[in-house]
Parts: sequence; C-alpha cells; structure tokens
Amino acid sequence: MVNIVGVRFKKAGKIYYFAPGDLELKVGMSVIVETARGTECGEVVVGPKLVDEDSIVQPLKQVVRVATEADARQVEENKRKAERAFDVGLAKIAAHGLPMKLVDVEYAFDNSKIIFYFTADGRVDFRELVRDLASVFRIRIELRQIGVRDEAKMLGGLGPCGRPLCCATFLGDFEPVSIKMAKEQNLSLNPTKISGICGRLMCCLKYESTPKRAQTPAKAGELPKPGSRVMTENGCGRVISVDPTTMSVTVQFADGTTSSLSADDVEPGCGGCEGDGQS
Repeated sequence: MVNIVGVRFKKAGKIYYFAPGDLELKVGMSVIVETARGTECGEVVVGPKLVDEDSIVQPLKQVVRVATEADARQVEENKRKAERAFDVGLAKIAAHGLPMKLVDVEYAFDNSKIIFYFTADGRVDFRELVRDLASVFRIRIELRQIGVRDEAKMLGGLGPCGRPLCCATFLGDFEPVSIKMAKEQNLSLNPTKISGICGRLMCCLKYESTPKRAQTPAKAGELPKPGSRVMTENGCGRVISVDPTTMSVTVQFADGTTSSLSADDVEPGCGGCEGDGQS
C-alpha cells in the first residue's frame, strides 16, 4: 500500500496524485509540487489515503511543501500577467493574420514559460507568431491547440438547463457521449436540443445512460416495441414508450388516455383493435 493525495491545478481540472511524504495535508490546502510541466501550485482535493501500488502510475512524485502567502501572491501576480499577455496575443495573431481563436493564456508558476491556448479549424503555422511573442516576453512560449469541448470548459457559461456548465464546475475528464444514449432515453434527436454550447452532444446524456446499462435486466429485449399493439386488462392499446430499467410500458388507449403498466400485465398483439382509430 502507498499513501497518496489528489491535487487539482484548475477548477474542475483533472486530479493528479502525489506522495504527501511527512507533510500533514488536508483537503483545501494549497501545495507546491513538481510536475512534467515544472513547478506548480495546486489544491489538495483528495486527502491522504492508502491505495494499492498497482492502482497508481509510478514513479509517484512527492509534494514539495505547503504553499506560503508568498506563493499565493505569486499565483495572483501570474493571473494579472496572463491577462496582459492575452491582449498582446490577440494583437499579434491579428497582425500575422492567422486563422485561430485565442481562448486563454496561462503563466507557469515558476515563470518558466507562457502557454497560449487556441482553437482553429485545422493546422496553423504559428512559427513566426511564436518568435514574435518570444521577443516580447523573453521567456519560453508554448502554443497549444484545444478542441471546442476544452474551450467551453475554460470559458464556462450556462447550459440549456440554466445551470453552469458541468464541464466547467465539476467534471474532471470528458467521457465519450453517443447519439445512442439519447435514443435510449427517448429524447428528441434534434441537434439543437441535445447539443451543448460547444456544439457537441451534452455530457449530461451520459448521466442517465450509464445506470440504465448497468441495471437493465437481461429480459429487457423481450419488451414490446414502441408503436406495437398490446392487450391489457383495460383493453387494447398502443405502446408509446418503454422503460427497460423498471420493465414497464406506457400504453395509450383508443380514448386518448394513457397508463403505465408492468410488462407482465400486457400481452403482445391485439387482433380486435384494428379499427380503433389509432395510428
């Protein structure tokens, strides 16, 4: 077993694990760690806990120290410098006439480099832009192309539900979302209704889909299909929806009323309702 802590460097960012060593760390504390990108300041979001060595990627780097007030001031100063660098980046991109959209700028904690995040429809030759920016800031410049989902995560906003975007508030990683998930939930397949502000399928489609796949009984495939006619104790009707998780069906009758029934209470086929006016 090995002792670890989880550290996050951005709000709703991915969680990275480090060895706490002899430090007494708690959730919410700011710490200084060494990463592949250099020295960084992050927040402890997973308190110290013991896990199997096979469940983590070795070698596990140690937390350098607990962040001080000077470190906090450095983080704030980097944010102010990043805002100024953003304006410079916009001007330089326009001057070079490059087909790219600047999304965000980030200073490394130790001021070893500046990262410019951008979106573009295709590959962009930004070599001259990098040289121009390096001559202005006199430190290493890194341009990183991101996708539209990452752009939405960085910028934030409100989703169709009226709440802040999931990706910008708590989702650490993006998970695959497919149109099949919308079909399973009987949702409208209108792209404008099932797409987020990024233009991709909404992440929340997966929330209802995952438990359905895990809980759906093996005999769910025996449920009548929507549109088929069935016989119930209340007479003949047409299936308008099915719920595999509860093994129930919603049936509409000739008078327009509907009823939710157990799959055991309906029988497929209804020879006497051909003329009931339903379609």
